Amino acid sequence: MKCSSCGFDNTKVVDSRVSENGSSIRRRRECEECGFRFTTFEKSQTNSLMVHKKDGSTEAYDREKLERAIMIACGKRRVSLVKVREKLSDMEERWSVKKDIKAAEIGENVVEMLRGLDEIAFIRFASVYKQFKDVETFKKELEKIL
Repeated sequence: MKCSSCGFDNTKVVDSRVSENGSSIRRRRECEECGFRFTTFEKSQTNSLMVHKKDGSTEAYDREKLERAIMIACGKRRVSLVKVREKLSDMEERWSVKKDIKAAEIGENVVEMLRGLDEIAFIRFASVYKQFKDVETFKKELEKIL
């Protein structure tokens, strides 16, 4: 694996641990050239899940894209990235039995996950996902959690 600091091709594994939910391996690596240490995660490749979007198009599921959207909603909140990743892995396990999934189902699952983690992040994500048209729609959604 290339060093993320200097780009040297050889790194050695210093430490390996199974993640909490057992779905990935966390490895600490050290560059043999510059000594820089960094972390990588190894995860088994699952069947390629296809996402059917609202506009009729289909695209491959992209975990990083979904994780970025979730973390934007969690911006400046005390939400653990580790916890988000664990919850996301749990959802992916449920989805893995399918070959394709509707974007709406992914969105609803994320909304429910965030409802349990942080109410502000939940409202932020829901406001984009559900495309609130006006303040009344926003109020109705807010009343549901209050």
